Amino acid sequence: MIQIYNGKDDIEKIQSILERTQMDSEDVLKRVDEILEDVRIRGDQAVLELSRMYDRHNLDSLRVTKEEIEKAKKNIDKDLEKAINKAIDNITAFHKKQLVEDFFIEEGEDILLGQLTYPIENVGIYVPGGTAAYPSTVMMNAIPAKIAGVENIVMVTPANSEGKIKDSVLVAADLIGVNQIYKVGGAQAIGGLCFGTETIPKVDKIVGPGNIYVAMAKRKVLGLVGIDMIAGPSEVLVLADDGANPKYIAADLIAQSEHDMRAAAIVVTDSMELAKRVQKEIGAQLKNLERNEIAAKSLSDYGAIIVVEEREEMFEIANRLAPEHLEILTKDYLNDYKKIKNAGAIFLGEYSPEPVGDYYAGPNHTLPTSRTARFSSALGVYDFCKKTSLIYYSKEALKGASKDIINIANDEGLTGHANSIRVRMED
Repeated sequence: MIQIYNGKDDIEKIQSILERTQMDSEDVLKRVDEILEDVRIRGDQAVLELSRMYDRHNLDSLRVTKEEIEKAKKNIDKDLEKAINKAIDNITAFHKKQLVEDFFIEEGEDILLGQLTYPIENVGIYVPGGTAAYPSTVMMNAIPAKIAGVENIVMVTPANSEGKIKDSVLVAADLIGVNQIYKVGGAQAIGGLCFGTETIPKVDKIVGPGNIYVAMAKRKVLGLVGIDMIAGPSEVLVLADDGANPKYIAADLIAQSEHDMRAAAIVVTDSMELAKRVQKEIGAQLKNLERNEIAAKSLSDYGAIIVVEEREEMFEIANRLAPEHLEILTKDYLNDYKKIKNAGAIFLGEYSPEPVGDYYAGPNHTLPTSRTARFSSALGVYDFCKKTSLIYYSKEALKGASKDIINIANDEGLTGHANSIRVRMED
């Protein structure tokens, strides 16, 4: 059962819930190291053996064929395909706004400064799979990469025990224009993308969520390739006053908690009456949930209803907790959101629940967790770009700046830098 806490007395405990991470197992660390090294040395052979072991299939090849994609396009439910197409349109329209143009600063004919933006050439996208299927993850990762201009998008996702990938995942990837798809998951997939194998191409950056093995593998290869973030268990924080609907709040907490047993679902309210009604409503709704055991465990271990005395405390707590998802279910939500400084995504009002953002609205659902929204942001087009500075000085411009540059270089003890300027002034 989800517990009710006093806001002032228990905030440290609540903060510890959101600061939990998946990076807490020495056994996992050791195994990830072994897997990555095995893939680096043995390539495809290691990837296939590990995939057979963990995913329990007997595949002899990794790459998804054109025939498999065409079969998926033929078999997919047409209403689902229509929904995916509409979601793609929404996500594309939003992310196109994130494109950054080059800029230049000119000072006559003597100085030209600029910033040039280039797409990353090769990107790997990890999509969780196996018994589950996440076409939304395909969309949220591949669409901004495509808009950024990434030439080669390589997707990896584990197949089920029959060696298949769900139709919706393949169709979403095909509609967006993913270049290559491979039936591999776990740390071995990250190793394949990082080092390259006989089949899987080496990429420059790896994005996408996964389990503890995937998260740890991404952390290990950081520096050899770029990554988006180290995602922890998912989380939602709901701010609600006495006008909020407890049925909606309970449904949103349960929706979050069904992700996994370490998902966090928290309410902050200034109404004890609402807190008790939400607690009761959760019990009623859990009975009808397919994944009720997972949700109940998550709510018991990582759920909380925090009751505060003053309304403004709700926003103070929200900024301190810096949640992945923040729902504001207050009477004055159109003004209240302006008080928020730290959140991955903000959902306003009773009819903007988290699933709208997860699947459909347009903003990215790959968000910072574990209080990292204090210093990081949602995945976007900018994550698939790199920027290069441009500098041009004429001889006259350098002459005018030479004394200042030489003085700074000498102060730092870098006389070679100073000499690089001086020799040009002597010609």
